[in-house]
Amino acid sequence: MHKKHSMLLLRTAAIFGAIGAGIGGHMAGSYDYNFRAAHAHILVVGWLSLFAWAVYYRIFKPVSVKVATVHVYTAIIGTIGLTSGFILEIFNVPQPFYFIVYIGGGVTLLLSFILFAYMALFMKHED
Repeated sequence: MHKKHSMLLLRTAAIFGAIGAGIGGHMAGSYDYNFRAAHAHILVVGWLSLFAWAVYYRIFKPVSVKVATVHVYTAIIGTIGLTSGFILEIFNVPQPFYFIVYIGGGVTLLLSFILFAYMALFMKHED
């Protein structure tokens, strides 16, 4: 199961990397930097963090498949929510709506970081 987690995170990271690079190219070409916060979070959380976790699951096999599964899905859902909230704000979606998406995604992503810290620090792993 840990290799399936790794591939899911890797594929999701690749999508976020392509989106982040595309937004960066758009900003450079148009001199419009409204997307800079979304661009940064898409690359740091969506590409870098998800990729790092993909590598983690490729190297280590966590003892608890349930905790690992919750971690993977909260990471992906949280990243989508957080970065979507940034983008919705740019497109002038009413604040209550993008705020719910942004905060919901951020809290979900925070949970994924806490779960990862728990797994890395307190759970035994099979090599």
